[in-house]
Amino acid sequence: MRGLLVLFVYLIVTIVRLMGSGGARALVAENLLLKQQMLVLNRTRKRAPRLSVIDRFLFGVLSIPLTPRRILRAAIVLKPSTLFRFHAALVKRKYHLLYSSLRRSKPGPKGPSQELIQAIVQIKCRNPRFGCPRIAQQIAYTFGILIDKDVVRRVLDKHYYPDPSRGDGPSWLTLLGHTKDSLWSVDLFRCESIRLQTHWVLVVMDMFTRRIVGFAVQTGDVDGIALCRMFNQAIARKGTPKYLSSDNDPLFEYHRWQANLRILDIEEIKSIPYTPISHPFVERLIGTIRREFLDHVFFWNADDLQRKLDAFQHYYNNQRVHTSIGGIPPMKIIRNHAALSRFHWKLCCRGLYELPIAA
Repeated sequence: MRGLLVLFVYLIVTIVRLMGSGGARALVAENLLLKQQMLVLNRTRKRAPRLSVIDRFLFGVLSIPLTPRRILRAAIVLKPSTLFRFHAALVKRKYHLLYSSLRRSKPGPKGPSQELIQAIVQIKCRNPRFGCPRIAQQIAYTFGILIDKDVVRRVLDKHYYPDPSRGDGPSWLTLLGHTKDSLWSVDLFRCESIRLQTHWVLVVMDMFTRRIVGFAVQTGDVDGIALCRMFNQAIARKGTPKYLSSDNDPLFEYHRWQANLRILDIEEIKSIPYTPISHPFVERLIGTIRREFLDHVFFWNADDLQRKLDAFQHYYNNQRVHTSIGGIPPMKIIRNHAALSRFHWKLCCRGLYELPIAA
């Protein structure tokens, strides 16, 4: 134990002598310099040694503690040009550190600002079922900033961490094509109440503007009389179209239904039998209603379902953006663009959706 203590004391003393001013540090540097020169000379015997970058660096560092007189005595293969080059490299590095920017900006287009990144992430966090195209369109509609869906995707990949407690539905796909003006489409779908009672919903959609004309709800079975009543209720105070597109459901073959269309002076256009793709817009709308609304709410009876569908209709027509019509809602409401540094969140459908609006 005593021997280790004495050895430790000698080690401390040696380190202090090497760090301090005096001949010990110069002596160690001179010995190392001679040793490195011998290693270089032993590499080849028939030609002059070629110094590498490491060799020049070691020679330059080890010659710093030596006096000019000792350098001339200790130098075997060391040339004055080596010291000058080493000194020039140190000078160049000094002025580079003094006058160059520590953070070099990369050339090319700059990425989105931090405020825009925060807005994108907040929209995704508050609406997990929104896809990248939908978020890009919402940003353009609210803030007037055109942003590509791929930029939104890269921002979400880097900054968005989904909440496992919240559901993440499929992304919103675009509706394709435009159709002739004054062409409406009608279809029926079924849903169940919280008491497992069957309700039929008739939806009427304007094919040109993509807006929902109206909903009508029927509890239980639907016949010709109920179908006419539901259609008249859905289009009440909305006018009548020139053409009405429907599928080949037997309900739309009722005599009362045909007579009702003749009275309203509406020409019916049938889709291709057994081909749902020939009736795509309203089928897509029904899927949107189910995925984005009915799969996330309960209803008690027909009146409760009607009120909730009316609230979704207002949101769909006035706030929800659509790719097929240029990333704006069907009603084409012109509003002032919000600033990224100052905006509010608006709750739609009783908090099911949260959209940014101008403050």
